[in-house]
Amino acid sequence: MVRTSHIFPVLRYRDPRAAIAFLVKGFGFEVFALHEGPDGEVAHAELRLGQNLIMLGGFSPELVASGRTASGGTGAVYVSVRFVDGHHDMAVAAGAKITRPLEDMEYGSREYSCRDTEGYEWSFGTYDPLGVDGKVADA
Repeated sequence: MVRTSHIFPVLRYRDPRAAIAFLVKGFGFEVFALHEGPDGEVAHAELRLGQNLIMLGGFSPELVASGRTASGGTGAVYVSVRFVDGHHDMAVAAGAKITRPLEDMEYGSREYSCRDTEGYEWSFGTYDPLGVDGKVADA
């Protein structure tokens, strides 16, 4: 069995600066690192939310399609947050497009889904797959 310590989603955006501004304002991320290329554009950025980190950069056809350019879904990101109601309000105020309203789920989580400025699907909820003791919770 391969043991990993962390998984970091990497997202590609046509306008990474606008995406960073939205992710900070709408989802509560903090800029952890930002590296510019010779042209002054964002080459690589790392954003932190609590102990979690995502990486992002500019769109490039030879890399991965951005959420806006891919035909069909490219996947989604789920983020466990403690105070999902306030998080939802912050995302709405920043202009997130809600795709699934804030609701109580049958498995005990309270969550919602939305799209960011370039169409990536994000879900936020109180369900934490790792549970309070760091072990994967029973399904």
